[in-house]
Amino acid sequence: MRVLLAGATGAIGRPLLAGLLAADHEVTALVRDEEKAAAVRAAGAEGRLADVFDADSVRRAALAAQPEVVIDQQTALPRQMDIRKYRAALQATNRLRREATPHLIDAARRAGARRIIVQSSSFITAPDGPRVHDEDAPAYEDAPAAFRETVAAALTLERVTLDAEDLEAVVLRYGFFYGPGTYYAPDGANALEIKARRFPLVGHGDGVTSFIHVDNAAGATIAALTGGRPGLYNVTDDEPAAAREWLPVAAEILKAKPPRRLPAVMVRLLAGTHVVHFATTLRGNSNERFKSTFDWEPSRPSWRTGLPEALSGG
Repeated sequence: MRVLLAGATGAIGRPLLAGLLAADHEVTALVRDEEKAAAVRAAGAEGRLADVFDADSVRRAALAAQPEVVIDQQTALPRQMDIRKYRAALQATNRLRREATPHLIDAARRAGARRIIVQSSSFITAPDGPRVHDEDAPAYEDAPAAFRETVAAALTLERVTLDAEDLEAVVLRYGFFYGPGTYYAPDGANALEIKARRFPLVGHGDGVTSFIHVDNAAGATIAALTGGRPGLYNVTDDEPAAAREWLPVAAEILKAKPPRRLPAVMVRLLAGTHVVHFATTLRGNSNERFKSTFDWEPSRPSWRTGLPEALSGG
C-alpha cells in the first residue's frame, strides 16, 4: 500500500522504513532537508521536503503522495540526554506532538488516507495501582514539573488523533527503546552513564521499565497497517522489569562496576523528583491488547535476551 512516513530517519524510523520497503509498500518520507531526502531515496523510498510545522507544506506533500496510511514517528531527542535537564531535552519533541501531529492528521484526511498511526509513550501513566498497567490506567497528569509537559504533550497527541473519527486512528504507546540509535546502544547516552557509574539504583530500585527493541517496535507498526480496530495500544516486550533487576545486568554486559546505590532523598536533591519517579515508582505496561488485536509477538520477548545483544553491539 502507499504509506506516508514522518520521522523516517530516527531510531525507529530507520528500521521501520526498511521493513515497509521489504514488505513491498510504496513509501513517501517527509524530510526537512535535501540530505535526509537523499538518504531515504537511497533506501528505496521517495523523499519529499516539508516543514511539519507548516500545515500547507504537509498538505501538499500528502496530496502528492496519496497515501492509504500515514505514520507519525517524529521525535527530536538530543543524542546525549542529561536527565537533570529532562524538561529542556524533551521540549522539541513535545512541540512536534502538540503542533505537527495535527497537521499530519489534517493532511491524511484531505489526501483520503484510510488510517493514521502515531507514536506515543507507554510510561506516562500515574504511579498508582498495580505494578503493570494496561491502556486504561490513568495518566500521570500531576507528574513532577520536569516530566509534566511531556505527559501533557503525549495526551494532546493521543486526543487529537483518536478524535479523528473519519480516520482509523491507531495510537501506539511504545516502551523504552533499545537497540541501534537509542540510548541503550553501546554508544548510547544511558549505556555511557551506566559505564561511568552515573546511573544509580535509587532506593530499592522499584521503578518498573517496559522495554521494546526498535526492530520489534517497527514490526509492530507494520502489523498495525492493516486489520485490528482503531484505538490506543501499548507496544512493549513481554517482561516489565524493576530497575533492581535489569540495571545490574546491563552494567555487567557493559563490563562496568555494579551501579551505585543512592537514597531517594539524595537523588531528589541532586537530579530532581522526576528521576526518583522513574527509579522508584514508575509502572510497567502490558502489551496484551496489541498482541491479541494484531496477532503480533515480539521477536525479542524479553529484555533478558534482547538487551545483552543490543548493549554488546549485536
